[in-house]
Formats: sequence, structure tokens, C-alpha cells
Amino acid sequence: MEERAIPMEEVVSVPATPRTAPRTPEVVSVPATPRTAQRTPPTSVPHSLLHSPTLTRSPLLISAPKTPRTPRTPRFITPLASPMRKAVVTMRGYLEEVGHLTKLDPQDAWLPITESRNGNSFYSAFHTLSAGIGAQALVLPLAFTFLGWTWGIFSLSVAFVWQLYTLWILTQLHETSVGGTRYSRYVHLAQAAFGEKLGSWLATFPTMYLSAGTCTTLVIIGGSSMKQFYQIICGQTCARSQPLTTIEWYLVFACLAVVLSQLPNLNSIAGVSLIGAVTAVGYCTLIWVVSVIKGRPSGVSYDPVKSKSDVARVFDMLNALGIVAFAFRGHNLTLEIQATMPSTLKHPSHIPMWTGVKFAYLLIASCLYPVAIGGFWTYGNLIPPSGILTALNIYHQQDTSKAILGLTSLLVVLNCLCTFQIYAMPVFDSMEAGYTSSKNRPCPYWLRSGFRVFFGAVSFLIAIAFPFLSGLAGLVGGITLPVTFAYPCFMWILLKKPKKNGAMWYINWGLGCLGMALSLLLVAGGVWSVIDSGLKVRFFKPE
Repeated sequence: MEERAIPMEEVVSVPATPRTAPRTPEVVSVPATPRTAQRTPPTSVPHSLLHSPTLTRSPLLISAPKTPRTPRTPRFITPLASPMRKAVVTMRGYLEEVGHLTKLDPQDAWLPITESRNGNSFYSAFHTLSAGIGAQALVLPLAFTFLGWTWGIFSLSVAFVWQLYTLWILTQLHETSVGGTRYSRYVHLAQAAFGEKLGSWLATFPTMYLSAGTCTTLVIIGGSSMKQFYQIICGQTCARSQPLTTIEWYLVFACLAVVLSQLPNLNSIAGVSLIGAVTAVGYCTLIWVVSVIKGRPSGVSYDPVKSKSDVARVFDMLNALGIVAFAFRGHNLTLEIQATMPSTLKHPSHIPMWTGVKFAYLLIASCLYPVAIGGFWTYGNLIPPSGILTALNIYHQQDTSKAILGLTSLLVVLNCLCTFQIYAMPVFDSMEAGYTSSKNRPCPYWLRSGFRVFFGAVSFLIAIAFPFLSGLAGLVGGITLPVTFAYPCFMWILLKKPKKNGAMWYINWGLGCLGMALSLLLVAGGVWSVIDSGLKVRFFKPE
């Protein structure tokens, strides 16, 4: 039927259908605005045509005057349907573009991890790189002395691909597509997957151990590197100037770390993480390049270290695998880093997070492989237990300039100071969460500072009491391996529920079970290595 415009002077009526008796059509009057009341007569439209496509396409929609606006009536509340539909479409687009469509815990605005949500892919790259590479990479050549060339490179490659896959799983599980819940902490995701009690039991200890244990190790490494830097710069005059003791250097490092830790939240330390990332890449590259250029010392051998027995040989290889596993740390911070980013339907947080992660791990691979391969090529079985940095100072101290050696130690100190901040942030968050949960209010500034000073003091005391912690890389790698290699696979199965007997189902079940079995074996290997090598347990006697 051909459509025609409805004159303003006419009253449009719709005849009743044959099934009903004829009756007078119901008419709705649309009053004109006060300014045009004298020139335009009222327009009447029956209810039957009020929402019809014909009416919306006719000139009546354009020529009909608007309803007078009053303080009590919003602009979009009009008798016509088209403005209402436009308002709904506009609001929907606004929510998709700007509005946060995820369920957030109200206390998140008071805690340091989720206090600021203006992160981006650059922040993700800085934090991931600072957390993913550090002094643990310098011990990789030691693992090659037990594994050899072939198995060493193979183990490093498998571990790299495996942990990158589990990292992708964590970024995808950060927020659910149904309900919009964001899991901003590793423990929360574990509780959602395994249950509140079991998830807390499985994840709390290893993640807190990774954070607090790493900070303690950083105090040991950073304080020792500060002492070494002072000795390199000072030279022979140090003996006459009464230098600081090792404990005093630990205290200096801890004080600097506590001062820097007063930055309020995770987003505020993005610049600190950038410095940590640059210094980590800098000293890793500098150490292996100088070592390769200076050449191999005499007596270098690449044959695997001989063990006392076949059983000892197996446990030594397991300990070496634990060292490789410990080189890939930082998964306990992935969800926390992603929690600092905004998330909408059109722009979910996993996109910038994964972009930053890919860039960060490209740089991490460019550091780990040269350090492991170049360090083992240069020093072979002569690598000391403390890693390639100690080997550089032992074998090339005489033929390497003090400027290079001093710069290397200084970069290590700066990296330890910066890495301390990102690993301490989950501990700060946990401390403040206890206060905000009980008081239902944000943590005051003086108490927040007190928490951070307290944690720095505890890390310092543990570093003094257990100065041998840096030599337990294999054991620590075995304990924390499930956090990186096993738990994410089980979380994917429980939360995403892939098709049974499908590819993702088999992959995640296989990797998860293999990771748990490896964890038990690596812990056994680490304990055996400590007993067999006769680790010097020096309580309160740092060297």
C-alpha cells in the first residue's frame, strides 16, 4: 500500500477490523509547543498508529512539535517512540564505550593493586618485564652444567613455551564473560576455581612465599651488590676507611627500598618498573657480552658434572630443572597487573595486557637464552653456585675495566630496588585488605606507611637470619612451580569447562598433571642437592 503524509488538520482514524463492532477510534492529542500554538493546530494520532513504522517514516514525525520541557520531565520522555529508542541506543553505546560493565568489589578502590585503573599496554610491558627477569636469570648457566647442551636448551625452550601458554590462560581468566566478575588477585581466581578453602590453601602460601621470599632474596643480592660496587670503586683505600659490614649494607638497601615503597599503588610505580626493566636487560646483556668477549678461562669443560651415584645424578638433574623453572617467575603478579587496566565490552582488559606481555617476553627471551648459552660457553663447569656474575668477577676481574664491573654491580642494585616494589605490592595489598575488611574504610596514610616499613624490616631481618636463601634456587623453583605451570591449566578446565575429550581438555589436563608431578620431583631434587652439596647454613652470619 502506498504511504502518504497525514495532514496536520486531519484526525487519522483506523477502522475497526471486521471481527469487532464499529466504534469510534481512540484518539491521542499531541499539544503544540507554546511558541507555535497560534500557527500550528494540535495534532491527533490514534494509539494504533502511534508506534507504527508508517508513522515514524511519515513527515508527521518531523513536523510534529516537541513536548514542552519541564524541570520534572527529562528530554527523552516524550509520547513518541523514536526519541525513546534513540535515547536507549545512545545509552547502550555509552555504556559499551565508557561504562565499566564488570562487577567490582567496593573495597578495591581502597587497596593499592586496584586503587588506580588507568593502566595500559605500556604499563603491562614495564611491570611484566620487571617481574619476569632478574637475578634468577644469572643462575641459568649452572643448570647447564648438569643438563648439558642438548637437554639444557631443550628444557629452557619447553619451559618458556609452557609458561607463556599459562600466562595467556591467566589473562583470559581475569574477567568472566558471564556476570562480569574480575579476579584481580591470583588467590581470588584460585578460590573461584577450586573453592574458597581449597583455593586459599593451594594459592596463598606459594604466592605469598614468592612475594615475600623474592623480596628477602633481593635484599641479600642488592646489599651484596652494593658492597661489591663500593669495593670496586674504592679500591685499595677501602681497607683503611673502615667500610660497612655486610649486615650494614643490607640495612642500607632495605632503607632505600622502604623509602621507594611509599608510592601509593601499582600504577604509580610504572616508572619504577620501567627503570627495573631497563636495568635488568642492561646488566644481563652486559654480563654475557663481556664474558664472551673476554674468552674462556683455562680448564673449561662442557661435560656434565659427575655425580657420586646414579641416584645422585638423577636428583642433580631435577635440581637443575628447578633452576630453569625458577627463572620464569612473575605469574603470581599477572592478574594484579591486569587489574590496573580499565575494561569495557568493546575494550576488554586482556587485549592491552596480552600486547604488553608479548613485548615483554620477547625481551625476556633475548636475555635468558644468551645468558644461559653464552655463560655456559664461557665458563662451562667452572660456573660457581651463585651464577655468572660471580664468575665474571672471579675470572675476568683483572682484565676488565673497573668502570664495566662497577656499572654491572650498580645496574644489579637498581634492578633489585625496583623489582622489590612490584613483588612487595601483593603483600601490602593483603595487609591493607585486612584493615579495610574489618573497619570498612580506607587505610589511613600513616598506617599504610607503617605497614610498608614493617614489611621492609621483616625482609631485612630474614635476610640476616637466612643469608643462604639465594642458594636455594632449585628448591624454590620446585615449590612455586604449580603457580606457574600447573594451577592455570586446572583453572581453565574448571572455569571455562572445555568440551570433554577435546583438544583443550587433553592439553590442560596433561600439562596440569605433569606440572604437579614435576613439582614433587623438583622439591625432592632440591632437598637432595642441599644435603649432598653441604650448603653452609649460616644463621645471622652473612658474608
